Amino acid sequence: MLNVSQIDQKLLLAAAGGNPPDIAGLWSHTINIYAEKSALTPLNNHLEARHIGKEKYVPVFWDLCSHRGYVWGLPSTPSTMALHWNQRLFAEAGLDPQKPPQTIAQLDQMAEQLTLVNVIRDGKSLQVRYPQLTVEEKQAKRFEIVQLGFTPSVPGWWNEMWGFWFDGELWDGENRIQSDHPGNLAAYEWMAGYYQKFGVENLMKFGSSFGNFASPQSPFFSERVAMVLQGTWNFNFIQQYAPQLQWAAAAFPSWEQTDGKPVSIVETDVLVIPRGVRHVREALDFICYVNQQPVMEKLAMGQRKFSPLATVSPTFYQQHPNPYIKVFAQLAQSPNVRYVPRMTIWQEYKDEMVVAIDQLGRLEVSPQQAMDNVQKRVQRKLDRAQRRWDRVEIQRISDWQKVMSDDTQ
Repeated sequence: MLNVSQIDQKLLLAAAGGNPPDIAGLWSHTINIYAEKSALTPLNNHLEARHIGKEKYVPVFWDLCSHRGYVWGLPSTPSTMALHWNQRLFAEAGLDPQKPPQTIAQLDQMAEQLTLVNVIRDGKSLQVRYPQLTVEEKQAKRFEIVQLGFTPSVPGWWNEMWGFWFDGELWDGENRIQSDHPGNLAAYEWMAGYYQKFGVENLMKFGSSFGNFASPQSPFFSERVAMVLQGTWNFNFIQQYAPQLQWAAAAFPSWEQTDGKPVSIVETDVLVIPRGVRHVREALDFICYVNQQPVMEKLAMGQRKFSPLATVSPTFYQQHPNPYIKVFAQLAQSPNVRYVPRMTIWQEYKDEMVVAIDQLGRLEVSPQQAMDNVQKRVQRKLDRAQRRWDRVEIQRISDWQKVMSDDTQ
């Protein structure tokens, strides 16, 4: 019995123990890690024999299942990230509830108009919108936040990737960490601007009143934050915890107009076959069955997500309960869709970014200092990981080729 809650750790333990399941589900951002540990079965030959190729999928999902020229699984249920906004709060603030911001500058302006604060004037507590504060009140941060239009730190799950909306890069795809990329610096200057504008203590006090995400007290569900970056799954939680919420979704704005090519982050669950299983063909039969259009659409509909397949039936969108599901599906097709960097040290990189952004949120360091520190620390880790791969690359690729040859005989 494996007393481990995380599926990724369970799979490694089962594979190491010589008794892996015939099929496993992984997050796509972990595919490269398992592949390089020789914990997965490469599927190229099997898929070629079944005439399954990249053309069957929205391109990004085939890419997410691939690593170093090999295909390691097939997608199941994907997600993208989009702006969610509260239409009722927009209307109350004098904004058009049907028109979300198109640029970061517009987002910032709307966020100020949507923000309500309590301020003491002449011994009396008044509630005003942020733009109605005097210059002195803004500078002194003498106000209490009641409702916030937006802040990059809510929910704060993708803080390390805000640079994508500023044309930033996290690495060069090979051997250099780029936390200090100009786009990332611009993103964290923008993020720090929110702490400077509203005040670190004011934001911390406001945030301390939030409930858990999966609860009616979540800041977006309780209408205390008017705009958030969230994923396809958010619809399920709105239905459960805030069914009366008047909301909409659209592409999250970038620092400049993207000419109909919006930025988003994409992820997908992936069905894989662990290395060493005895029923490879039968396992692949099931995975291919799931990837048939009617089956995939039924699965996606059940999870309130969209299909990763290139061809989708018209009735899928017509019958889908999420009125904005097509927004999320179209984001996956954008040439500017981004995903977690395919590096084996990503978790370490992310941890360093979290620490740096936490320091930035307390205004203890500048964005340049924060990202320079990350670059130096993580570059050393990437260099070590690359040296380890250089030592085993030839043997690994030889093993992958042998596995494919043995499995197809």
